[in-house]
Amino acid sequence: MNVNIQTVHFDADSKLLELIQKKISKLSQFHERITKVYIYLKLDNIVHTIKDKVVEIKVMIPRHEFFVKQSSKSFEESFDGAMDAVITQIKKKKERLAA
Repeated sequence: MNVNIQTVHFDADSKLLELIQKKISKLSQFHERITKVYIYLKLDNIVHTIKDKVVEIKVMIPRHEFFVKQSSKSFEESFDGAMDAVITQIKKKKERLAA
């Protein structure tokens, strides 16, 4: 599984990157054929000075791609929400393939 983390217009601290790497490694227990994972961390300032933290996760498996976008006040919260959503998508796809 190839993991690519990109930060847009800022530099993420190593603690955040380690947390993301650790949680992403657990994805392989939901689907054994994950080839690539792209994670985009962005700052979104819709309301003047309050910046929302946006996390986008794209997971690639052969012949299919999962995409989730989540935003909140912290990257950890955004990432956890996006991770839960992508796991749900992977589980549903796997159930459909098994049926």
